[in-house]
Amino acid sequence: MKITIHCGTDQIGGCVTEYEYEGWRLFVDYGEQLPGVPKSDNSLEIEGLTKGDLSKSALLITHYHGDHISKITELDTNLPVYIGKISRDITEKLSDHLKTVNEVSASLLKRLSMVNTFTPGNAFKFGPFTIMPITIDHSAFDAYAFKIEADDVKVFHTGDFRTHGFRSGKLPKVIDKFIGKVDYVVCEATNINRPDVAALREHELQQEFKTAFKENKYNIVYLSSTNIDRLFALYHAAIEAGRKFIVDRYQKEMMDIVTQRDNLWGKSRLYKYRDNEFDHPTVLKTDGVDFLVTDKFKSLLEDKGYVLIARANLRFDKLIDKLPGKTKERYLSMWNGYLDPMTSAFKPQLAASIGKDYKYMHTSGHCDMNSLCSLVELLHPKAIIPIHTNNPEAFSRLFSDKWPVILLKDGESINPISTRYFDSARLKYLQ
Repeated sequence: MKITIHCGTDQIGGCVTEYEYEGWRLFVDYGEQLPGVPKSDNSLEIEGLTKGDLSKSALLITHYHGDHISKITELDTNLPVYIGKISRDITEKLSDHLKTVNEVSASLLKRLSMVNTFTPGNAFKFGPFTIMPITIDHSAFDAYAFKIEADDVKVFHTGDFRTHGFRSGKLPKVIDKFIGKVDYVVCEATNINRPDVAALREHELQQEFKTAFKENKYNIVYLSSTNIDRLFALYHAAIEAGRKFIVDRYQKEMMDIVTQRDNLWGKSRLYKYRDNEFDHPTVLKTDGVDFLVTDKFKSLLEDKGYVLIARANLRFDKLIDKLPGKTKERYLSMWNGYLDPMTSAFKPQLAASIGKDYKYMHTSGHCDMNSLCSLVELLHPKAIIPIHTNNPEAFSRLFSDKWPVILLKDGESINPISTRYFDSARLKYLQ
């Protein structure tokens, strides 16, 4: 089995990994590069994915973030694509919401009708490959890692993940039950430039929000509508603080995708609405253009206070101006790089909507390096191949004293069978 990293050896986002054996090709992820990453004038030309014979090829998608899935619209519809069921449903809802303003979303919605889905913990076959998908915690709800086996070689492909989320505690047991020891780990290393930073846990962030909501009667929170865990955490924090939790129809539908499924997390209280009907999320109504704010609605909010999950657009700006409260506390609960005008990821509408007087309350969707070390210890591989990182050399310096680190460049390959054994000093191996 040959492993090729077509993209992602020295950048975050836009990763494409290939596993090939006897002419069969299994690819993992195909999305857009993140803002600020230098883009080539030419699109990736990859045999078995974007060109050539596709009859022995398939694509696995780890999760629904655009840097992992969005370019499937460019692929031949005869190429099988595999994705988690809820991940597909969330992507369909997002694409349907944006289809009238974004041609890529309209194309993605059409392509999603043709994808295959898998079930966590249930292995499936593609040609000579055996694929075991397991759910893994990330800021995308239905995210997956894969154990990929062929030619007596076992590889664990982490995808994007973290161990400080609500659903991270079961990871060691899941690894033990479904994965076991592997030969290689192809792992994300997003946070390598902050190796000593311990990420704030999601439940700790939820408690901070609950305290803030108790102290402040009128609250506006800006976050991604597809960050399902954070949405539910804020819902429960608002209710426990005695505030009305307000979302628009689209945000409520995102939450309903999870609450209405009989899935792995169905027994968790996090993904359930409170029994008291009064405590259910309040869904904003419209008059066809703007959100409706009746006198009765304003009176209720003046009495109870509120937590509004806002999006950065003029319709929400108008709504916020109409809501009670001369002083409204604003929070940013997403990456703060979006508010940095010196970066290409800068979102001017978000900056205009949130203003300059806001609290930054967020935690990463990616693992810290101590957590990554713990995961690798569970898997006990012969070597690690880092991707989804902008500093692979720093990764090698940090981990090569414990495991060999294989540093590839985009387009380079390694054949695990022909690779020489690593010596006891565990020096990094350069292909």
